[in-house]
Amino acid sequence: MNYYALVGDIGGANARFALVTKDSVELHHVQVLSCADYDNFDAAYQHYYEKLGLEPLPVASISFACPVTEQINMTNNHWSFNIAAMTSQLGLTDFKVLNDFTAMAYGTLALQTTDKILVQRGSAVQHSPRLVIGPGTGLGVASLVPVTAADSSESTVDAKRWQAVATEGGHISFAPLDALQIQIWQILQQQYGRVSVERILCGDGILALYLAICKIKRSQVLLDSAADITAAANNSSNKEAVLTLQSFCQILGAVTGDMILAQGARGGVYLCGGILPRVQEFLLKSDFCAALANKGRLRDYNRSVPVWLCNSEYPGLLGAATALKMKSV
Repeated sequence: MNYYALVGDIGGANARFALVTKDSVELHHVQVLSCADYDNFDAAYQHYYEKLGLEPLPVASISFACPVTEQINMTNNHWSFNIAAMTSQLGLTDFKVLNDFTAMAYGTLALQTTDKILVQRGSAVQHSPRLVIGPGTGLGVASLVPVTAADSSESTVDAKRWQAVATEGGHISFAPLDALQIQIWQILQQQYGRVSVERILCGDGILALYLAICKIKRSQVLLDSAADITAAANNSSNKEAVLTLQSFCQILGAVTGDMILAQGARGGVYLCGGILPRVQEFLLKSDFCAALANKGRLRDYNRSVPVWLCNSEYPGLLGAATALKMKSV
């Protein structure tokens, strides 16, 4: 097969790679590598091709879970490099570098009906921004904005052209909304100083939330990982774990609702990231939607926005592939 480009999605823990053909988002030879096993991006890049027994392609579109500047410094792992130097080192003729949630936003354009689950019914407002948000190793937030067609004589929007806007919305301040959340904030504030929403809405945040709740309830700490906590919450085997995940979903709903208001995201919300598909049933039964709508005079505004859970296996890779075709990237 005549492959055109390497696409990648680099998070705090894992590096996902695949190959695509020209003008296609169909993924071939998907591999997931542990970032901890490699000194830097180039080592993982080279190992991927070695595993396939293929010569490296001259084009790459890669997303990274960090702010994208000339110098890439991963937020939640040790990888760091200069883009121009890496482009030269790898012999690339085209190296497209995106923020991970920029890619995630573009990935939502390639989703099939079976790749998303309805969380809140609503009516998407045509030509309005869409919000993409999701907890994983960190909390990613992006906006997908329709772009006005430059060659149009009318004031219309070409629905086939979108601009993804990367943000660091995961680092806004946590605003507790009830007595329990105030106590949680006080405990985390003693630990971190400033408490961002990412301190809670991520894998490490689930553990931090559980430990805080155990301290508040004066309960024995029986679990020591986000995976164990979510598993215990899913099967209701530990009441502190259940309260942890309930609080997690409620806080995520409140933050998502704030982001809808901040971005005017009446085109819909896509919940992404690695955590939510693992707690899908819990999320759907939780107070997520109630917290999202709990915005006083803007309650009906938020209630009208449709929300979907993305359960595609590799949305970041789909986004990196989609970005190869986007004029606005």
